[in-house]
Parts: sequence; C-alpha cells; structure tokens
Amino acid sequence: MASQGADGEMKGSGIEGGRGSDDGKAATADSGANARTGSGTGSEAASTAASATAAAVKAAVAAGPPNGESVRVDAWIWSVRLVKTRSIGATACKGGHVRVNGERVKPAYSVRVGDEVRVWHEGRERVVVVKRVIRKRVGAPVAAECYVDNSPPPPPREAFAPAGVRDRGAGRPTKRDRRELERLRGMQTGSSGPVRSSGPSTGPTGSPGTTGSGGSPRR
Repeated sequence: MASQGADGEMKGSGIEGGRGSDDGKAATADSGANARTGSGTGSEAASTAASATAAAVKAAVAAGPPNGESVRVDAWIWSVRLVKTRSIGATACKGGHVRVNGERVKPAYSVRVGDEVRVWHEGRERVVVVKRVIRKRVGAPVAAECYVDNSPPPPPREAFAPAGVRDRGAGRPTKRDRRELERLRGMQTGSSGPVRSSGPSTGPTGSPGTTGSGGSPRR
C-alpha cells in the first residue's frame, strides 16, 4: 500500500511537471513572437521615415536653381517658409530685419550654402544655416531639409496677448482703464491728462468778462 501511494505521488508530480514545462514553452513562444512583432514594427517605422526623408531631399533638389544660378535672399526665405510671401521677405530685407552672417542685406543678396540667415518676423527671430539653395516654395517637410534651424524657442503666447481685450460683462471701461489701454497700445503722449478748457475768465468781482482792478465791464 505504501508503495502504491508513493507511485501515485510520483505520477502526479510528473504530470504537474509536464504541464509546467508546457506552460513555460508557450510563454517563451509568446515572448518571442512579441519581440519579433516589436522589432518588425520598429524597422517598418524607420524604413518609412527614411523613405520620407529621401523624398523630401529629392523634392528640395528639384526646387533648386538650374545650372548653379544664384538665389536672392528674399526668394530663399520665402521658399523655405520663413515668411509667408515673397513681398514680405523683400520688405523685411529693406527694413533691416534680415541679416546674413551678421550683416544687413538687400533683397537681391545671393545666399550660399553655409550662410547664417537671421530673420525677424512676427515678433520672433529665426536663425538658420543654409543647407540647400532653392528658389521654389516647398512644403514644410521639404523646407526642413534646406536649413539647420538654430532659432531660439518662441516666446510664450501671453507675450502676444492683444491689448484692450476685456472680459464679457465687465461693462464700459473707466477713465483709469482707458489710460491703461492707451499705455499698452503705445498711444500715451506723455501728458498727465487731457487739457481742459478753463472757461471764460472772471474778474475780481466774479462776473464774466471783467478786467481791471475795479471790476468794470469791458466795453
């Protein structure tokens, strides 16, 4: 009887051990499949990114000037989307808001690879180094392949909060509010307040239109 019990225990432990080994093999197989799936997804993403980059570079090359012709700086900053229109770029150059290698330039200045271009536009300075010279406006992904962006971070949105905006239900602004609004808008003239008319002059007697020590009316 004792031997039969021992045999039963050994058989039970053997069955449980077999089940444990099967579970371990299944878990190992699942982890291997997950690892293969993860690696496949990562490689696909990298391949997609590389294809997109190659397409952007190809588009940038196609937008370049033929036969090594030069490109004006106003056309280049418009082509790489630093400004919205070419006329804005030309105006920025004329106003001294565009610098190449630290020097103010005219709209017709020719940019070259390696030039540092600084553009002050819409309250922000953009600092870029020319990687590719193009003269046709391209999309944002293609434009990013044409320069190295060394621009400082943009200012917070609060810096562009419009002056004079009041909360709903606040009512009409008081005189103090109007003075503050004028100060914010840069309309303050430096005077302490509006010049008020003092009205008709009065003589010593207090009657209007009188002068002299005796207070007799002027005839």
